[in-house]
Amino acid sequence: MIETHPSLSQQEFILKEKLHRRNVRVIRIMLLVLLLSLWELCARLGIINDFIFSSPSRVTVCFLNMVKDRTIFLHTGITVMETLVSFALVISFGLLIAILLWSSRSVSEVLEPYLVMLNSLPKSALAPILIVWLGNNIKTIIVASISVAVFGCIMTLHTGFAQTDPDKIKLIYSLGGKKKDVLLKVLLPSSVPLIISNMKVNIGLCLVGVIIGEFLAANQGLGYLIIYGSQVFQMDLVVMSIVILCIVSAILYQGITLLEKRIKF
Repeated sequence: MIETHPSLSQQEFILKEKLHRRNVRVIRIMLLVLLLSLWELCARLGIINDFIFSSPSRVTVCFLNMVKDRTIFLHTGITVMETLVSFALVISFGLLIAILLWSSRSVSEVLEPYLVMLNSLPKSALAPILIVWLGNNIKTIIVASISVAVFGCIMTLHTGFAQTDPDKIKLIYSLGGKKKDVLLKVLLPSSVPLIISNMKVNIGLCLVGVIIGEFLAANQGLGYLIIYGSQVFQMDLVVMSIVILCIVSAILYQGITLLEKRIKF
């Protein structure tokens, strides 16, 4: 085999790209350090009230105290577990119902206005009803989370399915294929990028739904810590929980991104 080496211009381009990515990472870290430093400085100088706005040092102390008694791992783990369960159900229901709508034009036309209405409905309005129906337990939290994401998921997937290349579908039918063949050999394979993109959106929405559910129907979890901390004026606890939520959200999103890189479109 003949080994090909990148040309000088290609080497310069690769070097510039590596330098650009490194600069972006450095600037991100510097910006974060600057914001945290300003926050801490303002709290120590009395420019802001550290009882109300907390400070990085107070949040760190609160976190370390909860690490010692391991309660932070319990609350974070419960929130992550509820999010992952909700996410799996949303993707499963979304795919199944979107395929059903694609397979039947009549069903799609009948259900479309209801899906639009349910997707536009503020999901927090459903939470009190869910508590009455399902009780103050984890089922309520998961159902609340599903309600936040599933209708948008269905509509996005169905719209993507409807835009599948018609020439490929005609080719399958011309070769004697059935609707099942179109689904398995054209529709789903060509929709993988759409499904992955939809997963990126829904993982965040499921986390939002879980927090809404934990605000109203939980005695554990990061959402519970936020509500509890605000009720007893422990703002360090509230801010720490919000910071952990941001980190969890970023990790979950990166997990979907890694899955995307492993799948060859």
